[in-house]
Amino acid sequence: MSAALMPATQPMPSLHWPNRAWSRHALAVSLAVGLHAAAVVLLVSHWQPSPPPEAKIQALTTQLITLAPPQAPAPEPLVAAPVPAPAEVVSAPPAPVLPKPVEAKPVQSKPQLKPKPVIDHAALARKRVQEEQQAAERAQQQAQQQQAQQRQVEQQRQQQVAAAAQAEAKARAAADALAAESRPYLPVSKEAPEYPDKALEKGIEGDCTVTYTVTPQGRVENPQVLGQCHPLLVRPSLAAARTFRYQPRIVDGQAISVANVKNTFHYRIE
Repeated sequence: MSAALMPATQPMPSLHWPNRAWSRHALAVSLAVGLHAAAVVLLVSHWQPSPPPEAKIQALTTQLITLAPPQAPAPEPLVAAPVPAPAEVVSAPPAPVLPKPVEAKPVQSKPQLKPKPVIDHAALARKRVQEEQQAAERAQQQAQQQQAQQRQVEQQRQQQVAAAAQAEAKARAAADALAAESRPYLPVSKEAPEYPDKALEKGIEGDCTVTYTVTPQGRVENPQVLGQCHPLLVRPSLAAARTFRYQPRIVDGQAISVANVKNTFHYRIE
């Protein structure tokens, strides 16, 4: 069985779409041209080559003229005249009508504008510079015054410090002189007594007060036990008291002895 091979048929492209696109473009172009033409016509119709001339203000000038009143004729003397025959009545001419004077209206003049003052920028700048210089000078003067005040205060403070130092030195010198003239006795060296061996063996503890006299040379003289004291503690207490040294007491510049000086020894086993 045989079959004929035929090429596949393809649809032909449409040939009408370029005409439709061209019609749409032509319509848009015609609308744009029409709008531009209308704009040009409006501009030409409202365009003026030159601004209209300003209207001139016409002033009406009038002059008031005063006419002299008419003089009346002088009266004639009455003369008897024959009665004339009746004649036609002639009417007198009418009095002239004078025109009414026209009052001149004052012409209103335009108010004159005051000229604007001319600003001298150079003068203003000079004035500003002068004011700044004056302000700087005032500030400098104030700073100098403050510095002078500070220096004055510092000098016063230094004078006060110097005066206080002098007063303190004088007081110290007076105190030293007074101390040299009048000074209490002071201990210079004190040695602890030796704990007796027998007291240690027996575990004896207690206190022992010794009284004595401090000589002008600062030595201990005539030590004695005061109050109750264990016999084993008397001898080491008196021996230790004899080794004490004191700074002698000064009264009116002279060393004197001090009696009834007491010292208590404490014996404790640790």
